[in-house]
Amino acid sequence: MSDLGNLNPDQQDQVLFMMLIQQHQQIGMMGLGKIKNPATDKIERDLSSAKYAIDTLNVLDKYTAGNLPTELKGYLDQTLTTLRLNYADEVKKGDDSASDEEKAED
Repeated sequence: MSDLGNLNPDQQDQVLFMMLIQQHQQIGMMGLGKIKNPATDKIERDLSSAKYAIDTLNVLDKYTAGNLPTELKGYLDQTLTTLRLNYADEVKKGDDSASDEEKAED
């Protein structure tokens, strides 16, 4: 990560906000089985974890409505759209990689 000290306070906040979105995007993509879990170095599908990430970003979107610069709002929207579409695909699969909790919810 670059040195945030070279940025003005508003730019620093924007970088930190993007990092927050990225963290939840990674949690979501790991839960969807799209990227490896760095702790286990394995692909692990956990739709409840993915749903948590999506729900968290939805709340972030709701509570920041009208307060984000255009580029940050676009990034958040794009991230949410990607996660939602991938989540819908994974739910449709309904295969054996779903956790017991997900199977119980269906």
